[in-house]
Amino acid sequence: MGPLYVALADAVVVLHISYVAFVILGELAILVGILRRWPWIRNRTFRLLHLAAIGIVVCESWSGIVCPLTTLENWLREQGGQAVEQGDFIARWVHSVLFYQADPAVFTVIYSAFGGLVLLTLILAPPRLRRGRAESQTSN
Repeated sequence: MGPLYVALADAVVVLHISYVAFVILGELAILVGILRRWPWIRNRTFRLLHLAAIGIVVCESWSGIVCPLTTLENWLREQGGQAVEQGDFIARWVHSVLFYQADPAVFTVIYSAFGGLVLLTLILAPPRLRRGRAESQTSN
């Protein structure tokens, strides 16, 4: 049963990295899209999901809540007989990739600033509202 838990923990890491990539690369795409006038960056569903994703991170950070994905990964690793590292996912990831250590408050500031950037881009390039059926039929 141990290898199954380890595999599930690894899958949670992939999900976690995908979440982080969506937030970071999504914002980068929005910023470039503003400059290049890409219409797809105004997609309401994409923008609301993106805002919700960073909003969750900011709220967790301000509340002192460990990310549920980190908690799940740690539990799965314990069940699989592996050692569990301390700190939240981003802190561990940043440390392992960039060899950077910081107080959790530093990450709270970074998350909050990034959330502010997301809000700013919502103002600079607001999502488009859905057109009504009658309007969309007449424009075809």
